[in-house]
Amino acid sequence: MVEQRLDTTFHALADPTRRGMLASLALGDKSVGELGEPFAMSFAGAAKHVKVLESAGLIERRRAGRRQICTLKAEPLKEAESWLKQWEKFWSVRLDRLQALVENHPRENPNG
Repeated sequence: MVEQRLDTTFHALADPTRRGMLASLALGDKSVGELGEPFAMSFAGAAKHVKVLESAGLIERRRAGRRQICTLKAEPLKEAESWLKQWEKFWSVRLDRLQALVENHPRENPNG
């Protein structure tokens, strides 16, 4: 179940337009039309991206009159961060080894 949620989250985050929409929502609730404005796309185009974000649980959509208002839901991002964090130690160890190799490697004299 967790793996499927991660797949859905990472699929939604794979698109730069959707990442931009999430960044916009981090500043506050926006309508679907407002989310599409910076990308010069139609309402229908924006709504398709919103649907992907909504399916991933990254946003919640509600009606306010004729407008559809979107709110950021950060829980799936926290889950993705936790999954990515497991790789931090892996990369830290390798980067520390690389740094030690570079620092201990004899340097060639360019003048000589």
